[in-house]
Amino acid sequence: MEPQPEILSFVKAMSSAERLRIVGLLSQGPKRAVDVASALGVHASDVMRHLEQLTATGVVTEADSVYELDEKAIESLARGQFEARRPVYDANEEDEDIRKMLNTFLLADGTLKQIPPLGKKLLIIMNFLVHAFDFDATYTEKEVNIILRRFHVDTAALRRYLVDYGLMERESDGTKYWRVRGGTK
Repeated sequence: MEPQPEILSFVKAMSSAERLRIVGLLSQGPKRAVDVASALGVHASDVMRHLEQLTATGVVTEADSVYELDEKAIESLARGQFEARRPVYDANEEDEDIRKMLNTFLLADGTLKQIPPLGKKLLIIMNFLVHAFDFDATYTEKEVNIILRRFHVDTAALRRYLVDYGLMERESDGTKYWRVRGGTK
């Protein structure tokens, strides 16, 4: 079984002794960054850097400058590693050329080996990725990133390509995203 990008991000985040100490402290309850820095005897700027990485990984949540361990996210991440894996696309449903293209750029679990160059190959991959989003639903940028992180770590590029190819649209300030019906350029 091949590890997922989410678990790899988690393992990288937990590979720091300082971040492990921060997680241990947050397991006792929500705290402000300055309180974490004081309790651990480290600079607040170092704590902020570590908290940003833990937040990006989904291990920690932040609201009003208070950080909290997200135990449900950790549990979900761990459980997801042991669920039965199946390909996220059915090769029988695809045109032969599209199936070959998907096999070229996707691992068996649906994660991208690499993002293809601009053009037809990228469009095929973007058409595949957009199926992870529901019609008639809106997503925050963070939610889009969480979904796209299942496929590749460069969520900003994937998000931009989905919008550029007309498969998704977004508010001008980037706060909301939604899937477009029948959209491609």
